[in-house]
Order: sequence, then structure tokens, then C-alpha cells
Amino acid sequence: MTVEVNRARALDGIAHGFLGRRGGVSTGITAGLDLGRRGQVEIGPELVENRRRAVAAVLPGAELITLYQVHSAECVTLDRPWDDSARPHADAMVTDRPGYALGILTADCAPVLLADRDAGVVGAAHAGWKGAIGGVTDATVAAMERLGADRDRIAAAIGPCIARASYEVDAAFERRFEEHDPENERFFAAGREGHAQFDLEGYVAHHLAAAGVRTIEMMGLDTYADADRFYSFRRATHRGEPDYGRQISIIGLRSAG
Repeated sequence: MTVEVNRARALDGIAHGFLGRRGGVSTGITAGLDLGRRGQVEIGPELVENRRRAVAAVLPGAELITLYQVHSAECVTLDRPWDDSARPHADAMVTDRPGYALGILTADCAPVLLADRDAGVVGAAHAGWKGAIGGVTDATVAAMERLGADRDRIAAAIGPCIARASYEVDAAFERRFEEHDPENERFFAAGREGHAQFDLEGYVAHHLAAAGVRTIEMMGLDTYADADRFYSFRRATHRGEPDYGRQISIIGLRSAG
């Protein structure tokens, strides 16, 4: 099976892709294109091959760059590759250097890919609810501007993540968001007693728009509901499965020539 690549119209002309579980070599409960490391220091052969396939599907010949994601609002700037064993503890990265495939891993959180074509600046962010409310996309846009991007020109796309219909939260979760900003009430729909359904994708899009990003595409792909195409931490938890996979989203600049 070939690697499935979901692309956003908003990022036409930029090498990018939101990948799922199709097209990889992992076996067992995480069969497919599983990019999760699970604390590994040494990268096993299945992960090596999945990484190779992922990059080849989006930006052939590029060097894959990833982070040690910690659900923060930290964004780092890539000017030269870091050693894989010393990945920065951060949840977003930006670059104006060609030949690097910026990779964000998710399993229900929202991957966000951004680009200013004119400036030749791209970014990638991991927006779980903690990072989203903390401002990870704000930090990404600001970091892109420091490299010469203009937020009026930045286009952003939000890839596969858990959708509102699948994302039940308790009253304390909803209260946290409404205390942060009363207008956040709009991102919650009524659920069973004492619970609500949270629209993570819509909330991330709102944050991007509030930061001045004018072009925003929501892919509308629900990781929880589509087990054949995507990994989902919450789905695996609900099923009592012992493990779960992670998909990758990639963006990068092509080298000249």
C-alpha cells in the first residue's frame, strides 16, 4: 500500500502533507505508518523505514527534523539540523532553509502547517489543547515573522485531529477554557450530563485568525472516527488497547535546482 498523503489547497505550491497510517511497515496493534518512538533512544528498523517513506512521499531527499514534543507553546527556529538524540523540547518549529522536512507527530492533537510563499518561510506546530490554549500557534507565527514572513501572507492548514463529535470533555475542562476567555464557550457543544463536546480544530483556527492569519484551511479529518486511516490515542484508550501509533505531518522548502 502506498503512503496516503492529505494535502491542503491553502498550501498549494509548498511541499507538505498530512499523513495517516496507510503505507507503512509497522505491524501489530500499530500496523501501518507508525512514527511513534515511545522513548526509544535507538531508532528501530520499522521506524527507520517509515520515516524514509514519509519523507519520500512529501519532500524526497530532505532531512527529517522532529521535536521532543511536550504539549508546550515553545517554538524553535531551525537554521541547522540538531542531533536526533538531542531534539529540542518544544512543540513548533520554523525555518527558511531548504532541504529540511519539518515533522510533527500526532495521535488526536492538531497538526498545523504554515507557509509564507513569498518570504520562503515555513512552520509546523503540534497543537494539543494545552499548547493551543497556551499559544503555540501564536509563537509559531511570531517566529516566522522574525525570519521575514508577514502574517498577512501566511497560509495555514489544520490536519487530522480529533473532531468535536468525538471529543468529550468534562465540566472542569470546559470551565478552564471559558475562564481563559468567555467567548470560548462557542467551541463547546452540549453533551451528556456534566460533559461537553470540544471543537479543537475550530479553536485552533480561531487562534490563528486572531493572530492575523487570513488564509486558514481546516481539513476536517477526524482521527478518532477513522481507524483505517489514522491513529488515535483516545480511541486506543477506549478500546483498552495496549499501545497506539502516531502519524506525521510534514512541510518543507525545496532546494533550488
